[in-house]
Amino acid sequence: MSDQQRFFILQFFILTLGFSILWLLFPVAGTLDLHLIQPYMDRTGHFPLKRDWALAELNHRYVKDILIAVYLIYLLKWAASYKWTALKPQRWQSGYFIGLVLISTSCIGILKSQSGHACPWDMTLATVHDFFWDFSATAGHCFPGGHAATGFALFVGYFVYRLTEPKRAWFYLFAALILGFVMGWAQMMRGAHFLSHNLWTAWVIWLINVLAYALFYKRFLGTQISPKL
Repeated sequence: MSDQQRFFILQFFILTLGFSILWLLFPVAGTLDLHLIQPYMDRTGHFPLKRDWALAELNHRYVKDILIAVYLIYLLKWAASYKWTALKPQRWQSGYFIGLVLISTSCIGILKSQSGHACPWDMTLATVHDFFWDFSATAGHCFPGGHAATGFALFVGYFVYRLTEPKRAWFYLFAALILGFVMGWAQMMRGAHFLSHNLWTAWVIWLINVLAYALFYKRFLGTQISPKL
């Protein structure tokens, strides 16, 4: 069995298993979502950490800006490869990298803009001594998780380098998982998202990368090892 066959059989299994787990165990605003977000709520249904500086500014703004800067480096490398011959061998990888980042984050943004799911902080209604969840709320367009998408978009690095630089590929994979989940969990602590929002973000971005990689697999076979960033 060729590398291509093994790889895509594995991806089919991963995507199918992931979809099944999310569909069965993580329905949006389901039991697990409500249980996991409960520690970050007070007894009236408010989120005390909603405007916490570390979560609202450091995580939501500065970490995202750093990742955007990384993506801009790839964009600049791709553009510069048309002027400097030393960068020409990396043109395909750089162009593919930034292209898939833009496609992945744009798809999440489009899905989010069309979604009727509200943010958790818009779904709670306070009573005299408690609160209840208003699952009919539609304000917010909060599904899937847009902020986590900036971190999960690093998945593309795994596909770009898996054939030529395996260690670098694994670095991007683990970086995407860590940053995506940390950024998503911080948003959950603020009440902006349920965990399911971010898990579906990861699944959708992985699916996009698998489909694109299948389309361009033969092109990647001809990619030469290029100098590291």
